[in-house]
Amino acid sequence: MSSTEFSELIARAKQSAVHLEMRDSYFTNPRFEAWRQGHRVDWADRASWWRPFHQQIADAVTRGVSVRRARVVSEPVTEYIRWEHYVTHANVAAGERVRWLPRRLATDLLLPANDFWIFDDQLMRVHHFSGNGDWLDKELHDDPQVVEACSVAFEKIWERAIPHDEYEIK
Repeated sequence: MSSTEFSELIARAKQSAVHLEMRDSYFTNPRFEAWRQGHRVDWADRASWWRPFHQQIADAVTRGVSVRRARVVSEPVTEYIRWEHYVTHANVAAGERVRWLPRRLATDLLLPANDFWIFDDQLMRVHHFSGNGDWLDKELHDDPQVVEACSVAFEKIWERAIPHDEYEIK
């Protein structure tokens, strides 16, 4: 199946878009590096942090699409996860619901090996990363058994995970 850009997939979503993140560190980027050097976002100046991704999420939510993100994290968290927690304010402002699941609370769950997005319980975009978190590739799956297995795993994680505004970084 060919790779489709996220913007197209979220624009076509009618009911739901769920995102699972399983890594404790991802590729470095300028915003993370700036945060490491002490730069903090001026949340009152939306133009300084609002990105096309946030608008795509906001547009989907306005259309009635439920957008949820679950992050499975090790504790104590990595510096990268500490930064992600900080910038999740933007995801929430766009209309995403975000939850965090400490890895120690997931021992009895069967977890997918890769991060993914699932759109309308029918199409899954899988993300592949190197061991150090560099982006490698993405692929689409529409095999109903694969999508359902990952959907079930996401729902189990979601049920147990802690809402963003209640999750305290450790």
